[in-house]
Amino acid sequence: MTGPCDPSSSRPPESGDARATLPLVTLDEPERLRADAARNRTLLLEAASRLMAGCGATNLTMESVAAAAGVGKGTVFRRFGDRTGLLIALMDHREGLLQAAFLSGPPPMGPGAPAVERLHAFGPAVIRHEREHHELILASRADPLRTYAVPATRLRVSHVAMLLRQAHVEGHPELLAHTLLGSIDAALVRHLTTDRGMSIEQLDQGWHDLVTRLGARS
Repeated sequence: MTGPCDPSSSRPPESGDARATLPLVTLDEPERLRADAARNRTLLLEAASRLMAGCGATNLTMESVAAAAGVGKGTVFRRFGDRTGLLIALMDHREGLLQAAFLSGPPPMGPGAPAVERLHAFGPAVIRHEREHHELILASRADPLRTYAVPATRLRVSHVAMLLRQAHVEGHPELLAHTLLGSIDAALVRHLTTDRGMSIEQLDQGWHDLVTRLGARS
């Protein structure tokens, strides 16, 4: 559902005044400051997530997030810089489950399986992730070049490049990793499934074909 974001509808039940959860701290309490900053960031991301569920990513504003969290607009800007920074932070927040799966989850996607099997498992998982979160991902791309600098993208490239090296694929690992990941980019996944009518299974097979053609092997 899309439309203007209504901050009042996004407040968590029984939460009281959200302003009370954003305490001021003194400069001689660095550890507490870091903990408070982490809590405040989580509070703002949760408020943004609730708003986005009701109004969509394209209608999310810094003002509505501030109102929903019960803080001043300046607090949101200090935490995230701008709207794109907020959307990227939201995406990173949701990226955590995917990262846990390929960094420490069970095989074949996680450690313990041969690199070629992990490569084959990685693509379909990302395809489904991109399809599920395509609105948020695309809304965060106000600056296309910024996409390559976000931690989630750097981690994906690094991970795929590592697997390519372990799978004895010839060529520049980072360039090949970007090529593979480009084939399952959120915009392309949305176009192929929504505009071209391709199934997720067809996209999976396309990924498997690319990995095989690169010569990945155990």
